[in-house]
Amino acid sequence: MNVKGRVHKYGSNVDTDVIIPARYLNTAAAEELAAHCMEDIDPAFVKNVQAGDILVAEDNFGCGSSREHAPIAIKASGISLVIANTFARIFYRNAINIGLPILECPEAVEGIRAGDVVSCDLAKGVIKNETTGERFQAQPFPEFIQNIINAGGLLASIAQK
Repeated sequence: MNVKGRVHKYGSNVDTDVIIPARYLNTAAAEELAAHCMEDIDPAFVKNVQAGDILVAEDNFGCGSSREHAPIAIKASGISLVIANTFARIFYRNAINIGLPILECPEAVEGIRAGDVVSCDLAKGVIKNETTGERFQAQPFPEFIQNIINAGGLLASIAQK
C-alpha cells in the first residue's frame, strides 16, 4: 500500500487529550470526532487537512489515556499515515486495531518539515520526502499486521476471514 500527502508536523508528547479533547467523547461517530481532531493543539488542523495527508511527530505520540477515539479521529480526518520517533504503546495498538498506518522513523521525523509532500511504501517501510528527495527507511510491519491495516482494522480483517 502506498500513501502520499502533505505533512502536518508536531512535537513530543502529543497526548490523546489534544488529539481529541474529552469534551467530545460522548460520541463514537468518526465524522464527529474528525471535526474536532487536534483542535486544542492546532485549531486550523481540521480546515487544513486533506485526504491523504501525513502527520509527523516527535517522541511519545498518543500518550495519555487509552481512548480509541484518538486514532479514529486522526484516520477519519483524512490522515493516511502517522510517522513519529516513538508512539505510546496503547496508541500504537489502537492505531493498528482501527487500521491507521503508523511508522517509527526518527531519521524521517528529523528530515521532514511541515508542508513537505511525503510518500511512503508501507509494505517496504520506505518513506520519501518528495519535496527534498530524501529517502528514509522505517521498519515495516510484519505481513499479518499489514493485512490488518489494509483491511481497515482488526474487526474488518476478522470479518474477511
